[in-house]
Amino acid sequence: MIGLLPIKGYGLPQELIEDLKRNLDAYFGEFGLNVELMPEIDIKPFLDSYDELRGQFLASTIAYRIARIRGDFKALLGITDVDLYERGMNFVFGVAIPPLRSAIISIYRLDPRFYREPYNYEKLGERTLKEAVHELGHVFGLPHCPDPKCVMHFSNSIFDTDFKGWRFCEKCEEKIKYNIDRLTEGRGND
Repeated sequence: MIGLLPIKGYGLPQELIEDLKRNLDAYFGEFGLNVELMPEIDIKPFLDSYDELRGQFLASTIAYRIARIRGDFKALLGITDVDLYERGMNFVFGVAIPPLRSAIISIYRLDPRFYREPYNYEKLGERTLKEAVHELGHVFGLPHCPDPKCVMHFSNSIFDTDFKGWRFCEKCEEKIKYNIDRLTEGRGND
């Protein structure tokens, strides 16, 4: 089972979270994993990961922290609405810590309004799903993929995210099936 943990900064849209849960549940159900929506928590416990000069939160710090509450989940994906970064990068849409099977994504830069475009729920939902599947792919051992249409292709910008699909390419799908099978049969790290 995959845990989905909403982490509220400004206000996560409940409908978006529920749609993401439903879509992840359907897709990862194909690999034998269901998704459980956890109760929303506040960003306040992660304020020490906030960089005032940047106005952003260090994503890996949040991902490491939420790994502590992963429990029996095969993976834990946090979703927030605050701006994230990693050292050496201006921003990130998300980050994964594969050995701890945890990841965090942010809708902050996925929202069309960030780019001064009109609000578009469908576009936000599609971008969110792509980033969630991408980071969960990393959690389950997938590297970046050279296929620009594969969800595992690296997104250097929102244009890359919009161009790629939300599913694994054939090669990545084979790898993730193998990795998830190993994990669910108890041969992976628990």
